[in-house]
Amino acid sequence: MIHPNQPLVLSAVKNASSINAVGSPLLAASPASSPAAATAACCNLQQRRAAGRRGGAGGRLSAPPRCSTIEQAAGVSAVTVDRTLTVTATVTVQPPIGVVYAARGIDDLGDLFGKTLLLELVSSELDPSTGKEKETVSAFAHRTMKQDTYKAEFAVPATFGPVGAVLVENEHHREMFIKEIRLVTGADDSSAVTFDCNSWVHSKFDNPDRRIFFTVKSYLPAQTPKGIEALRKKELETLRGDGTGERKFFDRVYDYDVYNDLGDPDYKIEHLRPVLGGDDHPYPRRCRTGRPYTEIDPRTERRKGAVYVPRDEQFSDVKGMTFSATTLRSGLHAMLPALEPLMANQELRFPHFPAIDGLYSVGIPLPAQLTGAAAVAAAGAASSSTNMVGGVIPRLVRMIEDTTDHVLRFEVPEMFERDRFSWFRDEEFARQVLAGVNPICIQLLREFPIVSKLDPEVYGPPESALTKELLESQIVESVTVEEAMAQRRLFILDYHDVFLPYVHRVRERPETTLYGSRTVFFLTGAGTLSPLAIELTRPQSPTRPQWKRAFVHGPDATASWLWKLAKAHVLSHDTGYHQLVSHWLRTHCCVEPYIIAANRQLSRMHPVYRLLHPHFRYTMEINALARESLINADGIIEESFWPGKYAMELSSVAYAATWRFDAEALPEDLVRRGLAVRREDGDGDGELDLTIKDYPYANDGLLVWNSIKQWASDYINFYYKSDEEVAGDEEVQAWWEEVRTKGHADKKDEPWWPAVDTRDGLVGVLTTIMWVTSGHHAAVNFGQYHYGGYFPNRPTVMRKNMPVEENREEDMKKFMEMPEHVLLDTMPSKMQAIKIMATLDILSSHSPDEEYMGEYAEPAWLAEPRVKAAFERFAGRMKEIEGTVDERNHDPELRNRCGAGIVPYELLKPFSTPGVTGRGIPNSISI
Repeated sequence: MIHPNQPLVLSAVKNASSINAVGSPLLAASPASSPAAATAACCNLQQRRAAGRRGGAGGRLSAPPRCSTIEQAAGVSAVTVDRTLTVTATVTVQPPIGVVYAARGIDDLGDLFGKTLLLELVSSELDPSTGKEKETVSAFAHRTMKQDTYKAEFAVPATFGPVGAVLVENEHHREMFIKEIRLVTGADDSSAVTFDCNSWVHSKFDNPDRRIFFTVKSYLPAQTPKGIEALRKKELETLRGDGTGERKFFDRVYDYDVYNDLGDPDYKIEHLRPVLGGDDHPYPRRCRTGRPYTEIDPRTERRKGAVYVPRDEQFSDVKGMTFSATTLRSGLHAMLPALEPLMANQELRFPHFPAIDGLYSVGIPLPAQLTGAAAVAAAGAASSSTNMVGGVIPRLVRMIEDTTDHVLRFEVPEMFERDRFSWFRDEEFARQVLAGVNPICIQLLREFPIVSKLDPEVYGPPESALTKELLESQIVESVTVEEAMAQRRLFILDYHDVFLPYVHRVRERPETTLYGSRTVFFLTGAGTLSPLAIELTRPQSPTRPQWKRAFVHGPDATASWLWKLAKAHVLSHDTGYHQLVSHWLRTHCCVEPYIIAANRQLSRMHPVYRLLHPHFRYTMEINALARESLINADGIIEESFWPGKYAMELSSVAYAATWRFDAEALPEDLVRRGLAVRREDGDGDGELDLTIKDYPYANDGLLVWNSIKQWASDYINFYYKSDEEVAGDEEVQAWWEEVRTKGHADKKDEPWWPAVDTRDGLVGVLTTIMWVTSGHHAAVNFGQYHYGGYFPNRPTVMRKNMPVEENREEDMKKFMEMPEHVLLDTMPSKMQAIKIMATLDILSSHSPDEEYMGEYAEPAWLAEPRVKAAFERFAGRMKEIEGTVDERNHDPELRNRCGAGIVPYELLKPFSTPGVTGRGIPNSISI
């Protein structure tokens, strides 16, 4: 529905036929109504309102409206009797799924007696005779025969002026989700004005303050109609809160806190985790919940009950039901422990690779306590149930119809389905660096010899084992290292310095090991990467010297198998860094401060808030779920990824060392990594030359980036007519100041923060945020099951050292006799593999209510014709990108995305159907 931008204007007129609202006729009261009758109706309405009423939002008291006034018109005074107009409000609500209205009890009684929703209309204008806000007009909305609809009728003075806000008091004992409020004058639908709400309204018994819903028209702060200026400020004060107390489920308060709720030392001292945020462990801030602290550690917040998320940030019913029955919170944790006894009776590892293939064909028998058979039998029920399992991971659970058994059987990942041996090949290993699930870590090799920047007194000699002679022996063309670097043909995946400080600590975990690693690639004439060599390093310790070794794909079987083992270690490093930094830190974690600051400092009427709002949908809720079950102490990440209990600490190290806002812009990121250079004839985002021409992430990403930037530019230039207006926008300046100084407080003094005192500066900031929440997140998230669902392709943990590290006779003998068994021993255990595969399937899935880039327009955008046109152009560009991606994926010259058995690169293809598709760019980080 297109929501018109015209405000509801109620003007003093001589007859009903001449009433207009910016060209739209507004019907007056019934022609039979006389001035005296209108006056009596006005007074009667006020008498009803005055009986036992509380004040309005923020303690405002609604005084009785005068039944006669002195009007000022063009400077001429006249004594008149107020005329009234009949305005009908239609409130559309959305009932919770699965809740039957007949079961609401006392709330139904309230409906019967009309005590449902109290609506209060607020004029945009001040009273010309007093210079103060005009008196509001109130009425109760009654439930109608039409489901999910309530109606109210107002007798409104003809001098009321445009309606700028509606205050709502929910008389029910339960909250209500209000979709919209539609105001119509008389019976003329052409006069309709819609207030887009889409928000939960708390019960007055929980909170006496009334909710404020503003007009769909957007206003910069300086342009706010005088009649609603105070409400604009009041609403922001409510959303900021006072920074004290424990937050309640129904609250809408946004505030900051450090990450101090990841462990529960009162439950188990081993769950104590460092506080992330502050000088010791710099980190972005998360939403404050106000829960009390633990007894053992006064800095750690208790993990009791669900994590608070502001009410409007929580999942919709559809999202909640399709998020695999809140798998991360309960289901997965109920299912996987029940499988552990079954796994304990078998070998820890898979005996051979066909056994891994069996996860997709044969499956794993489910224990009786999971399928419900035992409980059903004990209760004497007639039929068995697998509702719990099916609800946990419905896409993965399959029934064997001709037996009484139930199995957990995984869907075949697309990479494995297209080519079951691709993961073993070097060319696929290199291709995924550019077109896989983590294409944002490859860098141009700029310095040679390669030297560690860590303290050699602590970690050992800094020189790399990747020598000039070694690399040149592996380059297929007749070029030297110096020539290849000059031609920009050498690239590196460098996890050496960031991981080396954690090697000894990680190795203290049972069945877990780690190295610092470097992998060097050569850009071939065909435009593909060829891996040249891998370096693995163990730092020195008080008892042992440093160990390092370079591995190449040698000419004999021993060197070939050592190379495969080294690749597996590098893949586990890349997988861990991807999940903790490329994915969690750079999208989920760093975006939350933007959301908190926007809600605290930008009014709902602000055009910048309305531009960003779709990009913040569900992010705070998904982050809260992650703190509950994914990144918490002994959560899925700690149990199944190699950093273990150091996972979040390591992401803090990466944040301190590498994160900077300006480099989150895609063009800047590509330039910083040496994957693109700016042309000499320009410095715009479109003036880039890619170092690797066939770089699917960059090729498609720049299309999306430029489309977003154009949309943001069109939008901002409509609302801001000059740079001075941006610099003078108190709300935007407060928002950006708070992002820097509170949301990212540990980076507040960095010189690279961009300014937002010009239109171009604001467009750049907004484009970066919109890109990170959409394209960046899509690129690193929705391919996780495609590429990690077959876990040997992306192992999350390595459990054994390289057999040549210590050259133990027993290790070397086993390796020489059965190298495949050594590789399987090194990779994740059965239980780790099952947990990760199930989790990646969930995280890669689109919800049925997903909103994709360019698919849906906000009502406020549709209300402005020029903004609507700009959005339509944006939507058109996204559809064009869809076609361009398809064309590229069918171009045989683009070997990194087209070829025999290759998964086409669709992670930045804008649209998708629900489920695990490996494509689709949602507006927000919603999974």
